[in-house]
Amino acid sequence: MDLYSVVTEHKWILEALYTLIIFSICMVIVLKTDRFFRLSFHNGIRYFRNAFLFFGFGFLARYLFGFSEQFSIAVKIMFEYFLIMAGFFLFYSLIWKKFASTEEHSSLFNSKIIIFHLMAITLAVIDGLWQTYNLMFFSQIIIFAYTSIISFVNYIKKSGKYKFLKFYFIGMLLVLSAWVLNFLAASVFNWNPIILINIGIINVIFFFLFLYGVIKATK
Repeated sequence: MDLYSVVTEHKWILEALYTLIIFSICMVIVLKTDRFFRLSFHNGIRYFRNAFLFFGFGFLARYLFGFSEQFSIAVKIMFEYFLIMAGFFLFYSLIWKKFASTEEHSSLFNSKIIIFHLMAITLAVIDGLWQTYNLMFFSQIIIFAYTSIISFVNYIKKSGKYKFLKFYFIGMLLVLSAWVLNFLAASVFNWNPIILINIGIINVIFFFLFLYGVIKATK
């Protein structure tokens, strides 16, 4: 029996396991980075933490409410909003120093982040109304292409001091690859199941990579 047949035959079990793995990894990353932030008070860690909080909520929401056709558009909008915001938070975790302000008491809602919330809601609502994922795909491909460049530059400059930067750069390349494959699966290959399986594998590797990096960095 090939991989596709196994996935098709046990689809619901594998989806539940897939969601549980990603959500659990995200919550462990959130807890560990939150604890590390309270020791270091490094604002970049707060935004990094928020990214995985939103990743976790996004995958959980899709699984818990994704089977309801009655609320399919609302679920799609909620799922896209969480994932787009996760991308924005990862992006901002790399550039926050350029826009730092002493007035930012919250990393979830402040004068800078509220712009990302509005953008994420707008993109998700338009995609929901148009019944497409294109705006989410384009926004995330652009964001992670840019974060890949930034993280590569940071790795070259500071890899001797911060070992975690290696995981960050590899992680950005993985998530960029996943978004490109998602776009191709939707626009060219009509959601080909084999491509979707590969995307799922890349996603799991991405989250495990960051879990390993966080555990290693917070020892």
